[in-house]
Amino acid sequence: MKNNNMICDLETGVCGVAGGEEMEMIDFNQPKKSIEVYYVTDPICSHCWAIEPVLRRFKEQYGHYFNFHPVMGGLLEKWHDGPIDPANGIYKPADVAPHWREVGEHSRMPIDGSLMIDNPVQSSFPPSRVYKVIQKNHNDALAYEYLRRSREALFPFNQNISERSVMVEIVNQLGLDGEAIVKEAEQPVGQQLLNEDFALTRSLGARGFPTIIMINEDNKGVKIVGGRPFESYVDGLKQVLSKEDLQPNPQPSLTSLLEKEKLLFSKEIEVMYSVEQSEINAFVEKELSLGSYQKKEILGESYFTK
Repeated sequence: MKNNNMICDLETGVCGVAGGEEMEMIDFNQPKKSIEVYYVTDPICSHCWAIEPVLRRFKEQYGHYFNFHPVMGGLLEKWHDGPIDPANGIYKPADVAPHWREVGEHSRMPIDGSLMIDNPVQSSFPPSRVYKVIQKNHNDALAYEYLRRSREALFPFNQNISERSVMVEIVNQLGLDGEAIVKEAEQPVGQQLLNEDFALTRSLGARGFPTIIMINEDNKGVKIVGGRPFESYVDGLKQVLSKEDLQPNPQPSLTSLLEKEKLLFSKEIEVMYSVEQSEINAFVEKELSLGSYQKKEILGESYFTK
């Protein structure tokens, strides 16, 4: 059987399918991203973990309108005798555990939290510095993946992400040299890079986590503090663009999303595809080929891995 795509036409000089005019103008210009979106966050921010499902969908469907900039805000330099977060009753590490568990149960992004009693994170600065070094030496995407892997390690899997060995292991899993990157983050340059983010956080007027600030070309913006529904972020984007009608990208297939993300909790799939919790197993079985994924459970929540 002949494959017509392989035929070369002597008249047109085309191998494959010739179509249309001999010469035509094509516009390869992508629409200019005129909005800057700053996400002020921290590796140990529980409410930032809780908004992962919503933020991912927002980036996937509307990211063609904006440039996305995560900014490390410095949630915890160190524990001291005074109150850390009196509004939430947090004076010492053990006070964090019940607060985190509550956030996990409410958001259905699971959080164990017991390490804050047994082996507490002493500072969020070390993983934040590692994030900045990966960003400097490699790219934003790898740094953001490091942030995600750190949160997975900390919240559901209860590892101390401020410990050197844990940071090295997470960086190694990204295919980078964990020892070299963590060592660089421990040098003065690590804190210098982090201080730049702290200065940006102050200039943006962000005082809580998560804070999302969208700024247009006229330097007018919208600030959204705390976890909000998906529609709130879309509405914020409409305001800064002065557009009522935004064209969302279609959601990626679950196969390609899991390929990229490596691990997704049930809640993340539900939010991305507007699926009810009771329908999640049927949806996953329909979307993913048998044997291409594993379903596991932690703290009463399902999650899926490649």
